Amino acid sequence: MTKPGALTGVFPTPRLVSGPAAAQKTAALLQTQSPVPLYTQIKEILRARILDGSYQPHQQMPSESEMMATFEVSRITVRQALNDLQNEGLIFRIHGKGTFVSKPKAFQDLGRLQGFGEAMRQMGYETFARVLSVKTVTPSAQVAEKLQLPKRAKVTELQRVRFLNREPISLDVTYVPTAIGQRLAKEDLAARDVFVILENDYGLALGHAELQIGSTLADESLAAQLKVEEGSPVLFIERTTHTADGAPIDYEHLYYRGDAFQYKVRVDRVPLAERAS
Repeated sequence: MTKPGALTGVFPTPRLVSGPAAAQKTAALLQTQSPVPLYTQIKEILRARILDGSYQPHQQMPSESEMMATFEVSRITVRQALNDLQNEGLIFRIHGKGTFVSKPKAFQDLGRLQGFGEAMRQMGYETFARVLSVKTVTPSAQVAEKLQLPKRAKVTELQRVRFLNREPISLDVTYVPTAIGQRLAKEDLAARDVFVILENDYGLALGHAELQIGSTLADESLAAQLKVEEGSPVLFIERTTHTADGAPIDYEHLYYRGDAFQYKVRVDRVPLAERAS
């Protein structure tokens, strides 16, 4: 097993990249003629190695001097790259000891309507689900209202634990009309997203979703599923997804581990001229 701080298989030591070999190694790692700044290129190289597991959580990173020798750049350039990684929460520093890999938080962009697995796979994460149950139930008043169901209508309830890099990340409780749910029950829900199935297999174009985000505390059952302490804070999301013509088709309660996942969103300010018009 590689000891924390070891460079084997990640970065060579400075003595291995001295002389002509250094230039060849740098050329292979960085594109010096690219308009992308060198510190950004270095950040992306390090970021990829953190996310693909080349660096393990809490493993010590090479020193600034070793990175300077490896990439043949200045200390300022290395520090800019490390500062960006620290701002992303991928690394942390301990004064007098060095830089270490954080346990990275995955994130999903709220600006796009995507299923969890779909979004995570695009970012290079390994993801799958464990299906806990698929059953027909009488909906609560809230579920019936969100899905705009007629009286006495049933729904299909789907419960899954979602895994990210083989660790449980969320408990998803999904409600859909039974006409759709009976078909979904026959699908490979451990490997495929409901959104992808609805669009690609069933030809149902999705349009938009309404979300409410809050927090709750993990009870005994939720804590066991997510492998957290009972009473731990959990991110709670209520989501209603509509088809392109505006009809509600999917209503969900999503419970995410707060220590391992986050959402992000871009918000643009409306120019004063547009607000005045």
